[in-house]
Amino acid sequence: MRTNKLREAWAAGRGTVNGWCGIPSSFSAEIMAHQGWDSLTVDCQHGLIDYQTAVGMLQAISTTDVVPLVRVPWLEPGILMKMLDAGAYGIICPMINTPEEAEKFVSCCSYPPRGQRSFGPIRATIYAGADYPTKANDTVLKIAMVETQQAMDNLDGILSVEGLDGIYVGPADLANSMGKKPGFDPTDETVLGAIRTIVESARKHDVFAGIHCGMPAFGRRMIDDGFNFVTLMSDARFLTMQAAAMVNEFRGSEGKVGQTTGTY
Repeated sequence: MRTNKLREAWAAGRGTVNGWCGIPSSFSAEIMAHQGWDSLTVDCQHGLIDYQTAVGMLQAISTTDVVPLVRVPWLEPGILMKMLDAGAYGIICPMINTPEEAEKFVSCCSYPPRGQRSFGPIRATIYAGADYPTKANDTVLKIAMVETQQAMDNLDGILSVEGLDGIYVGPADLANSMGKKPGFDPTDETVLGAIRTIVESARKHDVFAGIHCGMPAFGRRMIDDGFNFVTLMSDARFLTMQAAAMVNEFRGSEGKVGQTTGTY
């Protein structure tokens, strides 16, 4: 089976950088895949992406060695299993707030006897190899999003769930749930304290930790603080920023910014 290069990097103590795809296009995903990321996440929660488009994007990412991840819309067995069957090498699941939800998530992503994943890796075997069914449980990453105060209150229980490989901090929702301004690269000490607690707890439980960031400097800071992987912005953000910068430079209005696309 094709190795999961994220697992290899993290086991060796190397932090990785993840790209984020919310534009529903196989071509934009292919362009992103050729920019040097360690992994790329197809965002089916807040991105404008349906299942069939996601499959095409996974195929486009497969033109490179970049590890393909998918953020599913929600904790729902059907879409979890379909994205795995489509060849995702890791699933990021939003709003995991309790140990019970984490257990359900892991179970849906794992073949028996570890879990309840239905057998039918229709594209996964093409991407990963014929021995995928016997090795998928130990290769595919199961990453739960910790992004609410409720999840913080249940953090040790979530991190203790057997088979959970990683957690992913959604700083915007986390800040929002704490009554703070949502966004990336937070400066509020309450939010930063929660983020430190999350990564320290993850290391204690031997669980990988990731976080969504804005600028590279904050991402480097998070790696230095113990995170295993960071995401930098998104394809839509990059398009917005670079297009606006070029137009503003041409018009001599460098102080202006382009129309934003929301948090992601």
